[in-house]
Amino acid sequence: MNKYELAVVVNANIEDEERNAVVDKCKALIERFGGQITNVDDWGKKRLAYEIQKMREAYYYFIQFDAETTAPAEIEQRMRIMDNVLRYLCVRSDEA
Repeated sequence: MNKYELAVVVNANIEDEERNAVVDKCKALIERFGGQITNVDDWGKKRLAYEIQKMREAYYYFIQFDAETTAPAEIEQRMRIMDNVLRYLCVRSDEA
């Protein structure tokens, strides 16, 4: 199993319950494909570097997890069609 980190940028114009539901959905996707979540880092509301869908701010979440090599592709495929997710990126974390 490899270590991965999923960065998720969530729409800031939605209610707290909806935003929590989006993050829970991301966690459920990871677990669905055999991943084990090790940490969820909530950075809160931040200003975007550039405007995305006419928005200047968004909420940032970083989810660290352990999974097999096939899991990130499956997770990203489903993240692509999720509502209220502006951007996402799944990268492999290397131990230093």
